[in-house]
Amino acid sequence: MQKQGPRKEKSTPNKSGRPPRRPIKKNAPAPKPRTLDDTKVRLNRYLASAGICSRREADDFIKAGLVSVNGQIVTEMGIRVDAEDDVRYNGERIKTERMVYILLNKPKDYITTLMDPHATRTVMDLVGNACRERIYPVGRLDRNTTGVLLLTNDGDLTKTLTHPSHKKLKTYHATLDKNLAGEDFKKLAEGIQLDDGPIRADAISYTTPGDKKEIGIEIHSGRNRIVRRMFEHLGYDVRKLDRVYFAGLTKKGLPRGKWRFLTDKEIAMLKMGAFK
Repeated sequence: MQKQGPRKEKSTPNKSGRPPRRPIKKNAPAPKPRTLDDTKVRLNRYLASAGICSRREADDFIKAGLVSVNGQIVTEMGIRVDAEDDVRYNGERIKTERMVYILLNKPKDYITTLMDPHATRTVMDLVGNACRERIYPVGRLDRNTTGVLLLTNDGDLTKTLTHPSHKKLKTYHATLDKNLAGEDFKKLAEGIQLDDGPIRADAISYTTPGDKKEIGIEIHSGRNRIVRRMFEHLGYDVRKLDRVYFAGLTKKGLPRGKWRFLTDKEIAMLKMGAFK
């Protein structure tokens, strides 16, 4: 005859049919109180929030010994800081600032390269009074190209939208000096070879019935002056080039030379990458 072990008491359901709750242990540890560290953020995120750079670039700056916290050079990852800490980059104190996102319908004869000492007019002349934060263009449009241009101080977003690996869709309306021949139309769609490598249009069309000088072209490449160079390679001069779409944003309802703040919905779309 086998010995039986101690009998287990069966839990008796209560009136609702559910098993009774487990008794609370008298000596159970109390939940940990919220500490000051919960309000801090990682140093690389702090730098990115200040508009200095992206988080990945911030890691490189920290490793290089370019960042100090409360007078001490920091070279290790994972340090956490808050607004009360004295954080410096290259010896200059930085503070986090609100993220600003501005859409500009860029006019002709304004440049997006802010470091050009010979520039007479830059896009910052158009948005200089929009905010106190230091914003900068996301990507570039050359002097004679008009249209959609995003400006922000969000370093992480800038990195995402401009890095070649992300290949964000851009749509342009080009006006040529002569009709685009059917043979050349086909070449642009199938691909051509430029000095810096092969390239093709993701989509191309005649935008105006009966007018083969007006061309719509979609492209993912971020190479410098790529649309102009594609047409020039085939013997066409681009008289006008207007970017009508970039990263889910259009210039609809925004007159040339004017700007506006992005809506919360547009900002969320950009951060989630919910666009082509």
